Amino acid sequence: MQQRIHQCPECSTHTSKVHGYRIQRVKHIPIGNPPVILSIRKRRHVCPCCGKKFFETIPFLPKYQRTSNALWAMALFELSKTASMKSIVERLNVSASTTARILDKVNYPCTTLPSVISIDEFKGNTGGRKFQCILTNPKEKKVLDILPNRKGDTLYQYFSKFPDRNNIKYVVMDLSTLFRSLAKTAFPKAEIVADRFHALRLAIYALEQVRKEAQKNFHTKRRRYFKHARTLLIKHKEKLDSEELEQVANMLSLSKELAQAYHLKELAYELFASLDVYTAKKKLLAFKMAVQVANLAPFNKVASTYTQWEKEILNAFDVPFSNGYTEGCNNRIKVTKRVAYGMRNYERFKKRILHTMVQY
Repeated sequence: MQQRIHQCPECSTHTSKVHGYRIQRVKHIPIGNPPVILSIRKRRHVCPCCGKKFFETIPFLPKYQRTSNALWAMALFELSKTASMKSIVERLNVSASTTARILDKVNYPCTTLPSVISIDEFKGNTGGRKFQCILTNPKEKKVLDILPNRKGDTLYQYFSKFPDRNNIKYVVMDLSTLFRSLAKTAFPKAEIVADRFHALRLAIYALEQVRKEAQKNFHTKRRRYFKHARTLLIKHKEKLDSEELEQVANMLSLSKELAQAYHLKELAYELFASLDVYTAKKKLLAFKMAVQVANLAPFNKVASTYTQWEKEILNAFDVPFSNGYTEGCNNRIKVTKRVAYGMRNYERFKKRILHTMVQY
């Protein structure tokens, strides 16, 4: 290393006097498969005033470390990918404990809340809890924080520490009564927006229940055909070609209940394709009336849910926000967890998610 003037840590005297040398081996960025080890002839300086002996500082090597800054930076870059810890360890030729310590240095605190937040749950299976919560900013496409569980007390205690929580204008969520009651308590001035995809999915699930019930009366071959062709029934009618439309018509001709359920599903598609709240309100009323005429049990539940969430569903047509970004984050979390075969430590799991989402 090039000799430089150093400051004595004891008396702050500047000196370049060398007392001795020591060879230090440092792990560096690997070039290809073989590992790279740097052998540094490290100087030991002595202060001419107080006699204090100290080692020279190396710009690319942190104090008390045997891995270079460049290797740390590369490890952080690898940790931002959906890769397992084992593959990172093998690629960088460092131990698992060193990689874990590097991850422990990562910190992304959430100090303020934006005007729009989205909250959802995901299956993390970490820290002794089955479900965790993710908090995002759908407007700026950012992950704000990961919460250890979905309990109402835990969530309210977390949001209570933010002095600016009254500035939140919109809270986007799926049709969760827990999240709705939490939002009304923690954010009294915010408008709750129900995600349109989750609301539409209820109608699709109801159609599937009617289909499963109808195909019980068919023989084995036709029952299998209905099961394999269920995607044609789920698809929006406008996205089907002429051949697929003919197949759907043949399927619906075999069951009156299935034909009614298919019609109700199409009405739900039209409802959530509305461009403004006024049109959505009219189509929602038409959907409820059609459900009342058909009197199918699965769709009666859907209509009841739409009635309970009517205000929140209609709010979704006034704002351009949804849970789409949050669901994308959940999918990336799922991939990261599967590649790692699960993570037991909640704090490291949280840091890995937040660090990954910075690059997402």
